[in-house]
Amino acid sequence: MKKLTYLTLFLCLGLYQPLMAQFPGAVEKRSSITLEHGAHRLGKRTDAQMETWRNYGLGQFIHWGLYAIPGGHWNGKYYAGAAEWIRSWKDMPKDAYDNLYKEFNPQNFNAKAWAKQAKDMGARYVIITTKHHDGFCIWPSQYTDYTIANSPYKKDALKEIVEAYESIGIDVYLYFSIIDWNHKGYRSAIPETGEEKRAYEDFKKFTANQLKELLRNYPSTKGLWFDGTWDKAWIEQTAFADSLEAELREMRPGLIIGSRFRADEFGRRHFDSNGDLMGDYEQGWERKLPNTIEDVHGNDWDCVMTIPENQWGYHSEWRGHVKTSVELIEMMAKSVALDGNFVLNFGPDGQGAIRPEETKLAKEIGEWMKVNHEAIYDCGYAGLEKQDWGYITKHRKTGKYYLIVFNIPVSGALRIKLAPGSDIASLYDLAEPNRNYSPEEIHRSKADGNEFFIHLKHKPSQPMVIVLESTDKEQASSVLYEKAKT
Repeated sequence: MKKLTYLTLFLCLGLYQPLMAQFPGAVEKRSSITLEHGAHRLGKRTDAQMETWRNYGLGQFIHWGLYAIPGGHWNGKYYAGAAEWIRSWKDMPKDAYDNLYKEFNPQNFNAKAWAKQAKDMGARYVIITTKHHDGFCIWPSQYTDYTIANSPYKKDALKEIVEAYESIGIDVYLYFSIIDWNHKGYRSAIPETGEEKRAYEDFKKFTANQLKELLRNYPSTKGLWFDGTWDKAWIEQTAFADSLEAELREMRPGLIIGSRFRADEFGRRHFDSNGDLMGDYEQGWERKLPNTIEDVHGNDWDCVMTIPENQWGYHSEWRGHVKTSVELIEMMAKSVALDGNFVLNFGPDGQGAIRPEETKLAKEIGEWMKVNHEAIYDCGYAGLEKQDWGYITKHRKTGKYYLIVFNIPVSGALRIKLAPGSDIASLYDLAEPNRNYSPEEIHRSKADGNEFFIHLKHKPSQPMVIVLESTDKEQASSVLYEKAKT
């Protein structure tokens, strides 16, 4: 019996391996369970809207709401958690927080200035918090009084943001939290009594109405980014959430929704019980990055990243490590090199101003992007061996390779290994496109004809990009040495 089992496994693997070779980075489905509410599509979306998303490279996230007013403090006490969670803190009186909307009057809020800073940084899309877990809406929702319309500001801040960003060519995506601490019907646990269940049914209807309202009121937005979907109560709404997602997609053909909106009937989120992605891209990379292409399972994905260690909304006191612009540029390069997008978070204060530290970093990233954006936009996984000096991206249309260098070897020479039968046709610094590397600066290994050593002209003070155009026609001069036998 054991021999028969091994033989069956061997034959299955024999058929499986050629198929998987067509999909670098893909992983085997873990089972073949029949699911009604699992993934409704296998593989990547190939439509124009998703192709645009795939090619963004860099995005901006904005967390902004009532939590920006206390800014991580209350009555002189420091809140060590993420600023937008301060309402859940034992030292934050709930009534006091819930009445902060009466103080929300951001006199320094300028959506056009936000958009310009994002544009100058190089962002091509933005994700904006329409409402966070506290339930306060920055648009005048007709389904609740807990909105910006009843604050001293009164105006529709979301409308201002959408119009400002889109006017300069930045696509807008709407963040929406399923958790809503302000709604009387919200429950985190599974409702047990009839009254509790009826309250939660009201909450479900409210949630659906708000989402449809957002799509109606802001018809140019490209997608929805969901949060707060981990509660048991929501995980159990499998059929409801699946039906709602279908309705939202019908309302807006091409709508882009990530993997965290709903669970399958077995409670699995992101990936269903067969191991297939639910949604249009993987949202599991929050404040962390994959290390290899295998880690992303052949799916589209993005990384959302904070500048301090764990602050999304405005906290007036950043503690711990604060990332530098070089660290953030490296994270962006790594994301794109592994076929993803990188989204950097900003947390404006209660008056609507973006803090100086964030402004400085955005400027530094923007200065680098002005010169090197070609290595980020419309680029993805290069299919070449990763090197310790940095990352390699490949333009999806031109086929050019971009060597994004962060760590200069002591020797001053970068090692790169091309695909078998390839040669370097052209090599130049992106900052100096008219000056090719000379033959003396490029050494091809005689023991391994696919390996090259590029001798740098100088040691840069910032991450540099070298453009490599390859040819499949191997040069006649590249006679290989016989490799040593051991």
